[in-house]
Order: sequence, then C-alpha cells, then structure tokens
Amino acid sequence: LVLDALTKLVAEAYLLRTTGVSVAGEWFQLRLVYNPGAAFGLHLGPYSRWIFLALALGAIVLLARMSATAAAGDRFRQLALGLVADGRAGNLGEGARSQRGVVRGLDFGIGSLRWPTFNVADIAVSCGAVALAISLWIEDSRQARHEAASAR
Repeated sequence: LVLDALTKLVAEAYLLRTTGVSVAGEWFQLRLVYNPGAAFGLHLGPYSRWIFLALALGAIVLLARMSATAAAGDRFRQLALGLVADGRAGNLGEGARSQRGVVRGLDFGIGSLRWPTFNVADIAVSCGAVALAISLWIEDSRQARHEAASAR
C-alpha cells in the first residue's frame, strides 16, 4: 500500500512534464495515465467513480470476512487476501481522491500492441487473485481427498 502510494506520487511529480520515459526501449516505459474507470479503462458513465468506489468497499469487506474465516495458520491464503485488499485499497483511495482517476504509470508493449497501463496496486490485486485461486483450489483438493478417504 505504501509502495503503491509512493510510486503514484513519484509518477505525478516526474512524468507530468513528459510523454514518457523509456526504461527498456519501446518494450517498457514509464508513462503517466489517469484512469477514471476501472480495470482496463472500464467506464460506466458519469457516476463510474462512485459505483466503483462502492464496489471496492464491498470487495474489501468480503476479503476481510474471508480472512477471518480462513483456516488458522493458512498464511498463503492470508497473503493472497492481503495483496488483493491492499491493491484494492490503494486504487480506492486514489480514485476517491482525484476526479482525474487512478494514477497509472507502467506501460508494456511493442508499437501499437500495448498492455493497458497499470500501477503497483494493480500488480498486487492480480498476484493476490492468482494466489487466492490457487489457495482455494488446494483447499478443494484437500477436502475432496479427505472425503474420498472417509468414504472408504
């Protein structure tokens, strides 16, 4: 959360006066972009900001409940939930603070084939979501093995 906030401050301070900074040629650039919508620029009209704010708050509450009900000692699940919640909170705070939208600055691609510009919070949400999916899959696999063994 702190790293996300710091990188957004640095992006606004240094990238506002430029069209971008090449880090690794055309493949990786730092470029200041404001996203008033959601992931991948999804926009729902003039009230998008408030709709996504409400959805983000709901998601954080759900993640907190999942964390509270996770098995004791399941650190991987807690890490996954923490990454998703922190990333959501980082973009939530930024989206609520500025009408311009969430600051994004990491730009990958070649020529016109570019991934949507993203930030550290987006990385946390994505990595956390993958880790959470793996954690849930592992739990389901254990439960299925346990039920199969009990049925014998």
